[in-house]
Amino acid sequence: MKNTYKSFLVLLLLAGSLCAQRPGLQTRVEWTKSRVIGSPEPPPPYALKIAYPDVRFENPIAGVPVPGAKQLMIVEYSGKIWLIDEDRQANEKELVVDMGTKTVGLALHPMFFRNGRMFVTTIDDTRDEEVGSRVSEFQVQDGKVNKENECTIIEWKRGGHNGGCLGFGPDGYLYISTGDGSGIADELHTGQDVTDLLGCIMRLDIDNTAGDVNYAIPNDNPLIGVKDARPEVYSFGHRQIWKFSHDRRTGRMWGGEVGQDLWEMVYIIKNGGNYGWSLMEGSHPFRPDRDRHESTIEKPIVEHNHNDFRSITGGYVYDGQRLEPLQNHYIYGDFDTGKIWSFKYQNDKAQDWSELADTSIRLVSFIEQSDGELLLVDYASGMLHELVKAPPSSAVAHDFPKRLSETGLFKDTATMLPEDGVLSYSVNSPLWSDNAKKFRYLAIPGKGTVDFDDVLYPETPPAAPAGWRFPDGTVTVKTFAVETEKGNPDSLRRLETRIMHHKKMDGDDNGYGAQVWRGYTYVWNEDQSDALLLGKEGGDIEFKVKDAAVEGGEYVQRWHFPSRAECTLCHTMASRYVLGINTLQMNKDHGYNGIVANQIDTFNHIGIFTKKLEKTAKSLPRIVDHRNNEEPTHLRARSYLMSNCSHCHRRWGGGNAEFSLLANKTLEEAAVIGVTPGQGTFKLRDPALIVPGEPERSLIYHRMTLEGLGRMPHVAANIKDDPAVELVRRWIQGLPDKDYLKETGVVSGDSN
Repeated sequence: MKNTYKSFLVLLLLAGSLCAQRPGLQTRVEWTKSRVIGSPEPPPPYALKIAYPDVRFENPIAGVPVPGAKQLMIVEYSGKIWLIDEDRQANEKELVVDMGTKTVGLALHPMFFRNGRMFVTTIDDTRDEEVGSRVSEFQVQDGKVNKENECTIIEWKRGGHNGGCLGFGPDGYLYISTGDGSGIADELHTGQDVTDLLGCIMRLDIDNTAGDVNYAIPNDNPLIGVKDARPEVYSFGHRQIWKFSHDRRTGRMWGGEVGQDLWEMVYIIKNGGNYGWSLMEGSHPFRPDRDRHESTIEKPIVEHNHNDFRSITGGYVYDGQRLEPLQNHYIYGDFDTGKIWSFKYQNDKAQDWSELADTSIRLVSFIEQSDGELLLVDYASGMLHELVKAPPSSAVAHDFPKRLSETGLFKDTATMLPEDGVLSYSVNSPLWSDNAKKFRYLAIPGKGTVDFDDVLYPETPPAAPAGWRFPDGTVTVKTFAVETEKGNPDSLRRLETRIMHHKKMDGDDNGYGAQVWRGYTYVWNEDQSDALLLGKEGGDIEFKVKDAAVEGGEYVQRWHFPSRAECTLCHTMASRYVLGINTLQMNKDHGYNGIVANQIDTFNHIGIFTKKLEKTAKSLPRIVDHRNNEEPTHLRARSYLMSNCSHCHRRWGGGNAEFSLLANKTLEEAAVIGVTPGQGTFKLRDPALIVPGEPERSLIYHRMTLEGLGRMPHVAANIKDDPAVELVRRWIQGLPDKDYLKETGVVSGDSN
């Protein structure tokens, strides 16, 4: 009897095991109805080509031609400076020096071929904060530098914005940009203050000395003799000039000014010019109540709303021969969106102002070669690119579906019945989206398969980041819906459906195009029968939500439809573009027409993966649902930070702050505990990114609590996620506990 009972138990357990492993779908149905082709707009006239296929750098940030040598010097952010030949056939680089600290600027003396004088901007956290930013001179001999022979030229306060661009003007003087020294809203109030070196461009005569400094002041610097003013200042009222240049033909100075909330600007930099920060952001009021300098405020030549640009990279007036239509055009771009623009300055205004290229690179700098041709520096991949005429597109603008019902994704749009082969999916820890419920789908065309990767996001170069890799033509779908009466599911109103379309770029044979995704938004109509394609600029709506818990019984909710450029802020190359479809998020149960089964096991069973997995999802890692109160607090907090923050806050992700919020990292690896904020202190008492046991001093927590200026996440949400704020507060309050620095936010496969 006992043996019979034992056998019964074994069979019962076996049956339970088989049930647990039962896939949600038995067979794959091919998706053959895709009509997502082409683009809603005509393609830009130019594309990018890798200029030096055999030479790669690690986070390059600046570069200059070597006068008289047909060579280039390239600066890496870590401090290494390399020498390569301008010849496009170059396949190796030679180390000139390793500065051993953050390096952001480089300039070579106009007579470098005779005197070997090299000037470098470094930012060192080990120095006193007041002198943490420094321009130094070094001597280059036989292609090498002896760091011990450093000559300090000038120093200024380091902070959230340090500037650091260097360049010699046609007058032979050295120009140096500085930032406002804070991370947000000019909290030091230095923009209009000419008594310090923050928020300005300096101009120095480094061929002469005066007094106890290693430079002299040019006789026509604008603030000479002004009481308490720094005579080094050439222009002021700058937030952060990220790259300036001088036009070879006219000598005119151009600068790209990184804005705050809404605008990115291009300026002509003038002797004594006041550029308005922080009274103004470009031509728009910002803090007009603050003290201002008496001088007239200069207006930008062009400015971009944050729908197009998010972090401008100043460029050059093109003086090359290869792209004849662009001669005498100022070419510049954007770090976050990868967009390249140009205009021709004529009759005191910008003409022919247009988008040249829509790229996926992190454009951190331009390099003007000795022959006037331009290189574009990709901070992420470490490659140097050049503009080329775009190949003819195989699709035209009118091919792209204008309505969601025309995409081939749904049999019936009104009921959101997916087309055959379109797979619904869910994630462990969803991104916060202003109380919206989300419905997710994955559409893989034909017999296309996904390259599975269970690697937990090692921060490899984003040219080939870890993660799932999708075939050409893949579409991801996410519909956002909000209850217009809190707590009433029947009041759910669909607001928008966002799709991400994966399309290999025409004519791109180097493999980089295989990573290009484009985002589009469809806005639902009033009767919820269909959704209409929104223009590239995005938009906003307001609607009322009934809520018995608030005064008056209702409130007005504002909803932002992201522009196509804004999509790229989160869907980055480093995050593999598709944020939620990865091993950590997809390793969970999901409902398939009444059958509940693990998504990864189901995908594996029906042949979605290129190679059949030899292991079950149970052995793979995952993150937890941060909304589940039964899960440990530290796992929930780390899941939330990963799903909401890590697409930027990871290496190459686009966030300026140098820490990672990937859940698979230990807190020690994440570099958040006790780390001084790099983007301003927000007037907190002795803050750090995370201060164990003290959320009120922890900047990550503090910025989650803000509404408006300085809030994180700074895009994609208008309503504060109060439960998540409380979760992170409790987590930080509970630190430190035993071995907390070694903890990750990942549940290992053995614990599944």
